[in-house]
Amino acid sequence: MRSHRQEVWFQVPTRRAFINITRDVQAAVRESGIQEGLCRVNAMHITASVFINDDEPGLHRDDERSLEDLAPHGPSTGTITTSPEKTYGDGHLKRQIMGRSVMIAITNAQLDFGPWEQTF
Repeated sequence: MRSHRQEVWFQVPTRRAFINITRDVQAAVRESGIQEGLCRVNAMHITASVFINDDEPGLHRDDERSLEDLAPHGPSTGTITTSPEKTYGDGHLKRQIMGRSVMIAITNAQLDFGPWEQTF
């Protein structure tokens, strides 16, 4: 079995962002030389998520609104954090909802996606 590990870091200027990382993942697959197999993409920060979906701005707005409804940000939401200065308890809940990793098939050294699928 061959394996390849690569880290990609992102800094976002806002509290939350949807970043299309499909090109980064495909570049890592290409660099690995793996032709057939599986690619696991894992968010290594406790408040980051990875998911596969369509790259459509309306869908991202819907996701944003739904996540905020399910795990709202703010001191009056009842979110428990470890100390008063930490205000990201909702981020932990949002990560549980969105997921921490995805598995993608590799076929002919390419990510084997459906026609509109992208990784975020």
